[in-house]
Amino acid sequence: MNIDLLRRLCEMPGVPGREHRVRALIESEIEGLFDETYTDPMGSLICTRYPTKPREDGDAPRVLLLCHMDEIGFLASHITKDGYIHIDPVGGFDPRNLFSRRVLVCTKEGDYKGVMNPAGKPIHTQSPEERKKIPEPTDFFIDIGLGEETKDKVKIGDYIVMDEPLLDMGNKIVSKALDNRIACWLGIEALRQLVQSGDEHECEIIVAFTAQEEVGLRGARTASFGVAPDIAFGIDVTLACDTPGIPEKDAVTHQGKGFGLHVKDGSYISDIDLIEELEALAEERDIPAQRTILARGGQDGAAGQQAGSGARAAGIVVGTRYIHTVTEMIEKSDLEAARDIIAAYLGTH
Repeated sequence: MNIDLLRRLCEMPGVPGREHRVRALIESEIEGLFDETYTDPMGSLICTRYPTKPREDGDAPRVLLLCHMDEIGFLASHITKDGYIHIDPVGGFDPRNLFSRRVLVCTKEGDYKGVMNPAGKPIHTQSPEERKKIPEPTDFFIDIGLGEETKDKVKIGDYIVMDEPLLDMGNKIVSKALDNRIACWLGIEALRQLVQSGDEHECEIIVAFTAQEEVGLRGARTASFGVAPDIAFGIDVTLACDTPGIPEKDAVTHQGKGFGLHVKDGSYISDIDLIEELEALAEERDIPAQRTILARGGQDGAAGQQAGSGARAAGIVVGTRYIHTVTEMIEKSDLEAARDIIAAYLGTH
């Protein structure tokens, strides 16, 4: 399992609209996997592998994998004369997870380590009522330790990510940005597995490493419109709420039970025939799988399904604990199962 690639993907900074470094890393990894690549106007990287085995009717189905590159983060929205950086979120945060975080401020000229805290009194001088208040994300500010020089180093619109390394913990992997560098990893490693297996495929395979998913599936919408797929797969994480304090019925997925077959969320309902086909293939290949429904939220599969005149669509997901924090956690075997089912599907179509 290529953990080194996953580490480099997760630790590379890239928020919505600022995916350039992640895209460059992917481009350096995909040599020999695709026949054609280009970057569309939204910043999504579109990679095509042509059929290796002609169909008798000459009509190769177009299969699109949608793998978003961005992570949640912030843009610098104001810098005070004393050098404090105020922020505007790009993506959804629970502010309870933002206290006392180390961050990386990314500028055109270089990156700066910083710390993020909410405005207001320290705990030693707070009243009991003040301690109960939970700040909004926009109440936080960043200090890079340069004081007045900060205004010369940081511009409005420079971006900020959490600054935490990936941890390899036995059967688990913990990192920031597993949502959704997991999908970038799968888009590369599933294709690598397909190529190395020597399996011929009749379908045209397009992997779109998409931009700006965390702010509304934006890159996936334009990429899907341009590709006009017959079949689209949203490759993403989903919740694994198999942890204390959550009723079993709300777990969504259980870690260690395989990849997730994403049946429904707040943005689309998967094609049931496609779900059943993937389920049958997983059983045939002894790949562990579990069906998933997410009550709210959305993912790129919705954009693939609804582009142009529409496509058959489903989600292939990896159950992840503690999503949208720096402690996102996956089970290695679930990630391997997702890679294996993608490669198997592509190799049989």
